[in-house]
Amino acid sequence: MNYLIYIFTLTLLQALIFGRIHLFGVATPLVYIYFVLLLPRNESRITSMVLSFLLGMAVDIFSNTPGLAASSLTLLAFFQPYVLNLYLRKGDEDTFRPTLRSMGFIRYFSYSFFLTLVYCFTIFTLEAFTLAHWLHWLLSILSSLVLTLFIILATESLRNKKK
Repeated sequence: MNYLIYIFTLTLLQALIFGRIHLFGVATPLVYIYFVLLLPRNESRITSMVLSFLLGMAVDIFSNTPGLAASSLTLLAFFQPYVLNLYLRKGDEDTFRPTLRSMGFIRYFSYSFFLTLVYCFTIFTLEAFTLAHWLHWLLSILSSLVLTLFIILATESLRNKKK
């Protein structure tokens, strides 16, 4: 049930606030990927992929981007456990949840950076579907990566201070 609250909240935030931001015509914050970043180590692959697909479809419905967010977020949910395992220590338990507090800044930043880069690359490549305008494509990926990562790290820092 906790996941449904995250999905609902992130969909509303993306649809009402962040989906309307396009800095310099290229940078769009894609904060709904935060859902996939928070998935715990022991989460079933099927569950995480289905929930990510549902979140992506909800974002697609409000953003009028048929299937882009759903396919990209599902792919991200598929890769998330593999990437998370790269940043775990030997003593981390099966219920490990990746947060700034549990991983430390450098490991969490690297983990978030890599997954956000994969997501931005996937969604903007599917959106462009051609490299005719490769400079705009590259600027969209890099600027959205930086903006999204900044918002995710700021959110994690605020969550870290609350606890």
